Amino acid sequence: MKTLIGLEIHVELSTKTKMFCSCKNEFGKPANTNVCEICLGHPGTLPKINKRAVEYAVKAGLALSTSINKKSRMDRKKYFYSDLVKGFQISQDEIPLCRDGYIEIGPYGNKKKIRIQRIHIEEDTGKSLHTEEGETLMDYNRSGVPLIEIVTYPDISSKEEAREFLTILKQTLKYIGVSDVKMEEGSLRCDVNINLVDGDRKTGIAEIKNINSFKAVQKAIAFEEKRQKEFLEKGIVEVKQTRRWDDLLGETKLMRTKEEKDDYRYSYEGDLGELELSDEFIENIRKNLPELPGERLVRFIKDYGLSEYDADIISKDLNISRYFEETLDLTKDSKRTANWIISDVLRNLNENEMESDELKFTSKNLATLINYVKEDKVNTNTAKKLLKEFFLEDVDIEKVIKERGLIQIQDEDFLLKIVEEVLAENEQSIIDYKNGKDRALGFLVGMCMKKSKGKGNPVKFNEIILKKLEEA
Repeated sequence: MKTLIGLEIHVELSTKTKMFCSCKNEFGKPANTNVCEICLGHPGTLPKINKRAVEYAVKAGLALSTSINKKSRMDRKKYFYSDLVKGFQISQDEIPLCRDGYIEIGPYGNKKKIRIQRIHIEEDTGKSLHTEEGETLMDYNRSGVPLIEIVTYPDISSKEEAREFLTILKQTLKYIGVSDVKMEEGSLRCDVNINLVDGDRKTGIAEIKNINSFKAVQKAIAFEEKRQKEFLEKGIVEVKQTRRWDDLLGETKLMRTKEEKDDYRYSYEGDLGELELSDEFIENIRKNLPELPGERLVRFIKDYGLSEYDADIISKDLNISRYFEETLDLTKDSKRTANWIISDVLRNLNENEMESDELKFTSKNLATLINYVKEDKVNTNTAKKLLKEFFLEDVDIEKVIKERGLIQIQDEDFLLKIVEEVLAENEQSIIDYKNGKDRALGFLVGMCMKKSKGKGNPVKFNEIILKKLEEA
């Protein structure tokens, strides 16, 4: 039995204005304040295409390895929803802007291609707001916002692959700066098409809508796989249908039987004419594409000697990858820098529920901690505590270290005196060590650190203790 999954991803483009008018493209403004006669569909108004939106769409297409159609056209997609004021949506049908791309998923050296069928441009719809009194209020601020719709082939086989595809897609779109891809604000929305095949038998395709997080995508796929498997085993054949994901119940719910393409009654959008792109326009966008996540991953492995695991984690996020390289410029130690970012910086971001662009602990501060530990000026535990303490602040960490007197004492006479005091006070630990209890050594080092108020060098304490125990 095989699961076939295709995704339809709607991405709002981060242009300053809407797709076909000059209204501002802003999130979170009071309802129905960013509207005009064009995006409200008043009779006699004419749309005018947003050149920057086309540029962003081409940029996304190139980043996702698609072919760009130099000639495409806009079409009217006619169906009734309350959030479509005109009664139709301006979209693209038979001649989309981009065709035949792909994203590679899976481990480095063993990638699987998930094919992208098409990327087309269109306008977003308004937003329905349902009150507790049973009323439906309409906010048309979102109506007319530029969208790209990315449609994959059914090459995805599991919920894990779906999440990885979406993660890489989100990273790529953010890298190239065409969208903020904030699912919580509706900038990235995903529909899942799924059915099961077992030899000659197969289930009807279900399109699942209203999925607002990658976690919910995985849950919806898992639920639908189980539901369709039961129908397949019972020999029940379902027609194509549209379902919605109910996050509270953790299940999909039937909305309607799936519309066929003819139900949309596509027709040519004569008010806009054909969209023609020059070779120069496309090539200029191609030349100015930034380094993409996959390319950066390979470079981090090749140039910095990072493991595939470390390079993958760091290169996924544009802000973190830049932070890594800024810190590395000051530490000249790629592996140690990667370890600190993965084990401490990312963990503290997660614990504080922060995004990488909210990071306040500067790369200079991180480099200071790494270099001080590397040079045995500050012990590792102290450095990690400092990072955690000042993670949410923009301070001079070197100044803090000096003001608190945290630089480790290297003077061997001072350290020897403390070791002699600790050994004299802990004769039983000496006996335990000589009887093969290695933990006694760690205890003695810990007591030395305590007596030195954390200022002693634990490595040197360890060396001096061992030398003394051998002499005893």
